[in-house]
Amino acid sequence: MARHFAIGDIHGCLDKLVELMGLIRVDWDEDTVVFLGDYIDRGPDSMGVVEYLLNLRKDHDRVVFLKGNHEWMFLNYLDGREEQIYLFNGGRSTLRSYGISPEGQERRAKLPPEHLRFFETLRPCYETENYLFVHAGIRPGIPMESQDPYDMIWIRNEFFLSAGGLKKTVVFAHTPFREPFVGEMMIGIDTGAVYGGTLTCLELPAMKFHQV
Repeated sequence: MARHFAIGDIHGCLDKLVELMGLIRVDWDEDTVVFLGDYIDRGPDSMGVVEYLLNLRKDHDRVVFLKGNHEWMFLNYLDGREEQIYLFNGGRSTLRSYGISPEGQERRAKLPPEHLRFFETLRPCYETENYLFVHAGIRPGIPMESQDPYDMIWIRNEFFLSAGGLKKTVVFAHTPFREPFVGEMMIGIDTGAVYGGTLTCLELPAMKFHQV
């Protein structure tokens, strides 16, 4: 049976990502690996994480990259919007890894073109027959075609503290928990890798957690 591996917030923690990918055993002809966003900011090597993911995609077709709120903030920053919000939320570490001065201009030109395309083409969500993968969550009771993309990368309590209204099991990240959060029709796998916690991968349908 084909499996899905979902990986939570990486936040520039390249060493943990490499270790985790060496731990899981993916059949690249059958399985799919879904990255739930927040690849950058706060951690030491955001550029290295993106380069690793791009190389992974060159070697394998069955990878999916979702957009997190930190990628959304980074793109806004590159366009000169909401700059202080981005810097306040750990953006300086990403700027250092790309050699971008916070006071400088021509910020987009500092990124390798392949990296910029990566940020610009991230998906809001990924669905299978039984699961919905998304960075932050959705508003329960609202059809997917009516969901606000902003909610998908930012929502918190309104989603995971809700009762019912979900059609599929939602696998999400964004909100850090000490251990994976398993609720009714929802599984949260941001376990605070950049804060000294673990980087978590959820293997489905086995409901097995891999952590480093």
